[in-house]
Amino acid sequence: MYEVTDTVFRQIISDCAPPDVFFTEFVNVDGLQSRGRPTLMKYLRFTEQEKPLIAQIWGSEPANFYTTAQQLVAMGFAGIDINMGCPVKQVVKKGCCSGLIEYRDRAIEIIKATKEGAAGKLPVSVKTRLGFREVDFTWHELLLRQGLAMLTVHGRTAKQMSVPPADWEAINTVREIRDRVAPETICIGNGDVRNRRHGLELAERYKLDGVMIGRGIFQDPYAFADKSPWELFSREDRIALFKKHVELFADTWGKDGRPVVTLNKFCKIYVSGIEGAKEMRERLMQAQNTDELLSLLEVLPEGAPLAGARA
Repeated sequence: MYEVTDTVFRQIISDCAPPDVFFTEFVNVDGLQSRGRPTLMKYLRFTEQEKPLIAQIWGSEPANFYTTAQQLVAMGFAGIDINMGCPVKQVVKKGCCSGLIEYRDRAIEIIKATKEGAAGKLPVSVKTRLGFREVDFTWHELLLRQGLAMLTVHGRTAKQMSVPPADWEAINTVREIRDRVAPETICIGNGDVRNRRHGLELAERYKLDGVMIGRGIFQDPYAFADKSPWELFSREDRIALFKKHVELFADTWGKDGRPVVTLNKFCKIYVSGIEGAKEMRERLMQAQNTDELLSLLEVLPEGAPLAGARA
């Protein structure tokens, strides 16, 4: 997830309960092959702790996918994933990400260029949606005929964004197409997966090779654990983990690497369920730098219990 799953957050999750594989934030290949490259390289930063890690890329020019794939091979990633699912309007109107569902010739050129750039040294996969305006399984069959190592399907159309519940029956239909067209391609489901246990139930029910957890991590940083201890965490334990996150962010990015507002979206992970969480979050999100944020975490009102906390 863009400006969520950076190297800092991945390290925090790795310390809590690591997934089987991490994905980077998505990074634009056209920007990487331009004068803006130095600015974008932060999206590909990682440590050994985060391996195996798949680089997630997007863009419009096949030639830039080819060159970027060559570079990713040399950087030590475990694979390359092409984002053909992001529904953000600014991206889609450029004919990128889920916009490629309507520009299929270009999508095939991009896959071909990426595979050629990877030269068999890294597996190439695609993450996409059920369709653009409506469910369209001809799109998934087309992708499955491109010799992908893996296809991840989010259970909504691009038009639906994140509003209705994910359609896992439709994901199951894609899996059935996979069984017929490309049984060697790994098929992954995505959408509203709460945690590892929930994901394993869905994978078994729909005969998938695995699931991807996205926004579920905002409910529980231990989402990938066999049995999460998060509900039993005290208020102090949650604040301590947030402080650890902020300190690692400061050590990693310094004053100029990333703005402190990047941390705002993480507030709800750590303070959700605490009495007065709304007011607490509003105060934390006003911090102008990591020093100020850490100071606020030090002086939060004591005695605010977790809602429904158990002894």
